[in-house]
Amino acid sequence: MRRLILLFSAVFAVCVAWRPASAQKFIPKSIQFRGDPEYSNEEMMAAIGLKKGVALNFDEMKAYTQHLLDTGVFSTVAFRFDGQDLIFTLAPNNDLYPIKLENLPLTPGKDLDAKLHEQVPLYHGKVPADGGLAENVRAALQSLLSSEGLQANVIAAPEAALGAQKVNAVSYSIGAPPVQTAVARVDGVSAFYQAKVQTILGRATDVSTFPFDTAHSAGNLARVVTQFYNDEGFAAAKVQVERDGNPAMASGAIQVPFSIQVQEGRVYKVGSIQLPTGAPVTQAEMDKILSGSGIVSEGVRVRSIWALLSQRYRSKGYLDCKVTPQAAFDEAGGAVNYTVDIDPGPVYHLGFVKFDNVSDEMRTLLIHNWQMLPGDPFDESYVANFIVKAQAQDPVLRRSLAGVKTKFDATANPVTHEVNVTIRLEK
Repeated sequence: MRRLILLFSAVFAVCVAWRPASAQKFIPKSIQFRGDPEYSNEEMMAAIGLKKGVALNFDEMKAYTQHLLDTGVFSTVAFRFDGQDLIFTLAPNNDLYPIKLENLPLTPGKDLDAKLHEQVPLYHGKVPADGGLAENVRAALQSLLSSEGLQANVIAAPEAALGAQKVNAVSYSIGAPPVQTAVARVDGVSAFYQAKVQTILGRATDVSTFPFDTAHSAGNLARVVTQFYNDEGFAAAKVQVERDGNPAMASGAIQVPFSIQVQEGRVYKVGSIQLPTGAPVTQAEMDKILSGSGIVSEGVRVRSIWALLSQRYRSKGYLDCKVTPQAAFDEAGGAVNYTVDIDPGPVYHLGFVKFDNVSDEMRTLLIHNWQMLPGDPFDESYVANFIVKAQAQDPVLRRSLAGVKTKFDATANPVTHEVNVTIRLEK
């Protein structure tokens, strides 16, 4: 509705400015664009295909005005022709958003922006949620892929932050074919770990579970390989991942190749772990984890301590908690000592809970057993274990829910810090 109102106001401005015989043509002495200094006259002319020295009639001038409005870059556009100068008056659209590449094998940055600007003159790094400019950028991205021999269907869609209503970016993704992360080369891995690293990379590049992600695939590869070495006791292992060559079609997918460089370093024994005051894990609990026997490596035990810390904070509603271990290496003693930084973040509270796919009587009984009230700090483990515990405490539920499967969805709003829970029961 808003765009229609703006369109009508723009057309009204066109009609009252000047109205000679519609077929009569004029060659403007100058063509000017006023009201939005971000765009040069040259960019504006190129954007709508308007050239100097061309004779125009009223309907053609109005059509160029409509073309500008259709880009979505301007909220209103009007023109005035005084017999010599053709002047377009623009009101900027303040709702323009950065673009986000989801799974396009292109590198975001200045070079890509320059290529897009060459094809889409009004592209200055941002696009409207809808309108011609967003579509033109989509087409330009698809054309860039095609120039590299990649025939792909690029899709554009507005994107909002989780829990927010307002658009914060326009995302571009390849709908088909699938885009897959591939490993072209791995260097620095000793013979003893070759097979294990290849197995890990095979899982990390499985397109069905880990499709290519423009922003995160390189980091994900580095993370899984680094975690493997940390678990084996190589606490100072370094892993570098970079794009290696051009993407290409293979086995029905676009494959994006990466190279991986590993510096294994040496194995360290765990010395001490120093937690901040008030951390919800005791020294006795850490000692018990580290002294456990079995085939689990020391590195895995250390990681389980970080996971336990995170879980304890999350159970108190700190869903954004960040646990950051800082390693200090004792080369002479072959040990690594940790201090831990913890940023708990805000407390999230329960907004509401609802039960789907149940009778009214069952819903009443479940709500009667539910103990986490709206406004309480949110504990995801309570939600995950609720049905099992309720069955253990209530004979009616134990009989009624025998063989029933439980699925739950917890949606956290990062703005209000509320979590809404839906629990669904399925036979």
